[in-house]
Amino acid sequence: MEKLIAKGAEADLYIIEWNGLKALKKTRKPKRYRHPELDYQLRKTRTNHEADIIHRAKNYGVSTPLIYQVDNENGIIIMEYIDGIKVRDLIDELSEQEKVELFKKIGYYSGVLHKSGIIHGDLTTSNIIVSGERIVFIDFGLSEVNFEIEKRGVDLNLMNRMLTSTHFKHKEILLDAFMNGYRESMGYEAEDALTRMIEVSKRGRYTEKE
Repeated sequence: MEKLIAKGAEADLYIIEWNGLKALKKTRKPKRYRHPELDYQLRKTRTNHEADIIHRAKNYGVSTPLIYQVDNENGIIIMEYIDGIKVRDLIDELSEQEKVELFKKIGYYSGVLHKSGIIHGDLTTSNIIVSGERIVFIDFGLSEVNFEIEKRGVDLNLMNRMLTSTHFKHKEILLDAFMNGYRESMGYEAEDALTRMIEVSKRGRYTEKE
């Protein structure tokens, strides 16, 4: 069993069966426009990097998919299939109190990532899944290890933009809950990152006007 469920610029996602388990296979595709040796090295490095970041996040207490196998020679990661609902698709089904509780937790775990040096790189409601009691962060393909305030601000602004564009009806309460959770885990470091988020947001608006 191998079913393609998503095609991306860098990788394709398949649902597969792995040792009797339903699993997700992420395959980084060769790029014909790159020199073959460079392409091989890039896919190998990025595959290792993503697997390492997922492990690092888990070690710091953020729920991420279990990794079953890494085949860096072929740019493949086989990982746990998360059976749940993306937060993007769940928000409208929740009461206001449930929304607040969920986004405070999401903010808290986003702060845990940043405090441990992990920049997610695509921190949106499409890349967080609610599965039972778990809040699972997925898709670390653009992630990096970095403690810079600028990187944190850009990461936070991805969530800010998602709430503005996709969940605008609830943006105020969701962002407020998110920031409260972020402050809880980040402590004194939170304000610099949140201030930078606002600055990055303004930069984006100025660029769009130009």
